Amino acid sequence: MKKVTIESLVQRFSLKVLAGENHLQKIITQPRVHRPGLEFVGHFDFFPTEQVQILGKKEITYLHKLSRAERKIRIGNIVHYHPPCFIVTAGEEGLTYLIHHCTEQGIPLLVTKQPETTSEFIPKLDAFLVKELAPEISVHGVCMNVSGIGILLRGNSGVGKSETAHTLIRRGHRLVSDDIVVLKKLSTQTILGTHDGKTKEFLALRSIGLLNVVRLYGRKAFQDETRISLDIHLTKWEKDALYNDLEQEYHYTDYMGVKIPSMEIQLQPGRDVAGLIEAAANNWYLKQQGYSAVEEFMSRVEADIMKSDRD
Repeated sequence: MKKVTIESLVQRFSLKVLAGENHLQKIITQPRVHRPGLEFVGHFDFFPTEQVQILGKKEITYLHKLSRAERKIRIGNIVHYHPPCFIVTAGEEGLTYLIHHCTEQGIPLLVTKQPETTSEFIPKLDAFLVKELAPEISVHGVCMNVSGIGILLRGNSGVGKSETAHTLIRRGHRLVSDDIVVLKKLSTQTILGTHDGKTKEFLALRSIGLLNVVRLYGRKAFQDETRISLDIHLTKWEKDALYNDLEQEYHYTDYMGVKIPSMEIQLQPGRDVAGLIEAAANNWYLKQQGYSAVEEFMSRVEADIMKSDRD
């Protein structure tokens, strides 16, 4: 099971520690945060005890208005479940009672250094936790962002994946990862492609060696991650294996339960494979917008036939 420490949240979001300094190595295992509400009035049937608890302006204002005895009961009921930590987004003024409870129970109490709206902070923290805790696998291939569309290039070693990626970079597209591609499952419909850190910005070309694409071509040649939209398999040329169909039917490759549209492109000397990948990416985008070149072509043919019949 993947995990994130409280300390990593402190560093990532520049949080101030008000209590529980000795417990920052506590583990977070759930990718979503929780904003307690019903729990303050005693309803704990669905209280997600393993999630980070966020206290915004509404929650803090409510607690401030309670009597000291009532506040002790309300907060005591929640800290009794020992959530990973509390994060306050409404500033640190008047939090003495919270500091006391959290210190007593060994629960980190954190506060954003600059007060910000809870609705702004929660999506940022959720996105961070979802990405860090996402199930992941590593695959052999090259990951590119072509015209804003994430492409996973697969194929046997030596087939020409990295060379094709180099051509795409020279045409203004961006490398994400070469050789080892880390795939993260962010949702039931989303696979994120990224690098493993060690291969960041590097592209290995046979007969040339290892290249740092950022040093060679500038920052525009690289990006850290991309959502995978197309899985393209590069294969060696086979005579009579391809057909001149008007529309290529997608197959699908399953990555951790997410089905990614897949297609095959065969390599042959003189064939503009990079150009075909650009065309595939742009055609996929048009299909997502509801456009089909085949449908438009067939409508023109039908219109021409109807016109001929009338004549």
